[in-house]
Amino acid sequence: MGTTPSPAGDRSADARQRALLRTARDVADDLAADAIARDQAGKPPTDETARLREAGLPAALTPPGPGRGADWRTGCAVIREIAAADSSVGDLLARHYVHAWSGRFYADHEYATALEEESVREQWLWTGAVRTPAPGDDSEGPDLTLRPRTAGYLLNGRRSVDTAVAAADQIVVDAVCAATGDVLVVRIPPGARGVSVEPAHDRLGQRVAGAGQVVLDRVTITPDQVLGRRPHDEESTPPVTALAEPALRLALCHVGLGIAEGALTEARDLSRGGRAHRLPGEDPDLFLTYGELASAAQTATAVVDRATEVMARALATGAHLDAEVPAGVAALVATAEAVMSKAALHITARVLELADAPGLDRFWRNARVLTAHRPVAHRLRSIGEHYLNGSHRAVAAAFH
Repeated sequence: MGTTPSPAGDRSADARQRALLRTARDVADDLAADAIARDQAGKPPTDETARLREAGLPAALTPPGPGRGADWRTGCAVIREIAAADSSVGDLLARHYVHAWSGRFYADHEYATALEEESVREQWLWTGAVRTPAPGDDSEGPDLTLRPRTAGYLLNGRRSVDTAVAAADQIVVDAVCAATGDVLVVRIPPGARGVSVEPAHDRLGQRVAGAGQVVLDRVTITPDQVLGRRPHDEESTPPVTALAEPALRLALCHVGLGIAEGALTEARDLSRGGRAHRLPGEDPDLFLTYGELASAAQTATAVVDRATEVMARALATGAHLDAEVPAGVAALVATAEAVMSKAALHITARVLELADAPGLDRFWRNARVLTAHRPVAHRLRSIGEHYLNGSHRAVAAAFH
């Protein structure tokens, strides 16, 4: 049985979350000041991660615990605030926050708690790429394999990682055990022997996120680096584990909302300052356009916030989560992702018609890269199948 939080404990947690949001706003203001120059340079996020560490954000954005961490709602609010200023850094923080939950998704309670406490103490920055098995798709062999040794495994292969490939302290990946066929989720420090990284260059957008490939050549994986087993199918997946991929997709929805909000704010400021194609004055067409775009952003925000609330309740339930809940959560997240994607791409394209200023195009480029690998039509078909038939398979397919 859990204990009921004391009023003093609630006040302490509330004060900590308010302080975290103030810190996020300060960091966002700092990032916004040179966002265009850093986007144009497209360098790995060495300076950006230093700013985050100085502000204490990697430690703060970990799962909630006594006197530490951020609840899901607050964590997503921080991600959105940062993404509005610099979506590459918002992307980096979104993946950090979700991968910091890996212990809760894949390991037992004691291990997860110890891992989170160490992450806070050491200010670890997390990233990773854990693949969700596609229903009925066995066409591709494993890109990462584990070979058992006396104590632990040797890990070989390569994996694309979307953020902080050269800056993270922990990279979470899944790999197939060559002896048993089990899929294990493991964490690796990038500085370990046999680990090398190949940063991506000349990306269309999200240029400062630090994407690239991690190359693993006989990397030693000790038993304490194994988080747990990733089941082969949804039927054998524990309910809390089934939340891992929807949680990542939802955190990235907040990055997309940040992009849309940042684009609208910058275009509005340009219009107010007279640096737009049309001056605001009494132009009814301009009012109409801004009204349409602001409504699109607010609609997407409402849908994403609803999914965030449902996800927050599911994550708070943890190991006691009912087996039927994850499919409903995932369907709602898929809907949020579809609505956010359409809004972000529409808004970031339309603002280019409203104002002409260096760097304004970065919002569309960033939205395009963030949403490119998850076509809206594919998700909508899966959502429709789930709505008509109650198909859990359709929900899982929405994330491939």
